[in-house]
Amino acid sequence: MLWRLRTGAPWRDLPDRFGPWQTAYERFARWEADGTWARLLEHVQVRDDAVGRAEWTVSVDSTSSRLHHQPSPPARSRRPQKGDVNGDELEDPGRSQARQALGRSRGGLTTKVHLAVDGRGLPLSIVLTPGNVNDATAFGQVLDGIRTPRLGTGRPRTTPDRVLGDKAYSSRAIRHPLRRRGIAPTIPERRDQAANRHRRGALGGRPPAFDKVTYRDRNVVERCFARLKQFRAIATRFDKLGDRYRAGVVLASLILWLRESTGDHLSDRP
Repeated sequence: MLWRLRTGAPWRDLPDRFGPWQTAYERFARWEADGTWARLLEHVQVRDDAVGRAEWTVSVDSTSSRLHHQPSPPARSRRPQKGDVNGDELEDPGRSQARQALGRSRGGLTTKVHLAVDGRGLPLSIVLTPGNVNDATAFGQVLDGIRTPRLGTGRPRTTPDRVLGDKAYSSRAIRHPLRRRGIAPTIPERRDQAANRHRRGALGGRPPAFDKVTYRDRNVVERCFARLKQFRAIATRFDKLGDRYRAGVVLASLILWLRESTGDHLSDRP
């Protein structure tokens, strides 16, 4: 599984030393379906939070991955089902693509990976959307995806101390809910919003609070994307099914968390 994630090769090209490719694929798919990958990622998050290593200044952003022109089909041949991304869809192609987190943009069919990472740049929440979806639209899903159970008793932690985001997240619809939940936003104001506020004079209100020094820490999410895209199966989407692609992102995120725990985070090896 890790070899395929690293190389982006078709499952059928799995080297013989790893055993039958069907076994590897079916296990990967089964662990995605039963939530094993998600539980493993949650386990390392809980462990780090319990010892105080998790940093709750959270940065959010997204990156796009282009669908390969010959994506790998599901391993088992079968009749077309609803939601398949191929030439024989049984429903409207646009709806089918949206179900698989695919959207057409200037780069062709793309998928957006939205992340919320902790202060070390390790993923806490992963959301996939079609590539033509605006970042602000998915912000609520990304924030709701932050859920770290306690090692002992108590409710899972769902509230960061602070959220850092770029100008794409500058809106009242994002700032106000954050403040109501006691989360400090560090999001720069867009130029057009500042101009509109100045034009309205006293009715425009005060500019939102913004700390330039704190905002510098937002680069951790960019570095996280760079580390994830060392895996070719993440940098380019080779999977037709959105759930399979997301499982690869979860597995790559799990590797980043484990490397941080073992002190191997400075290594450039994927």
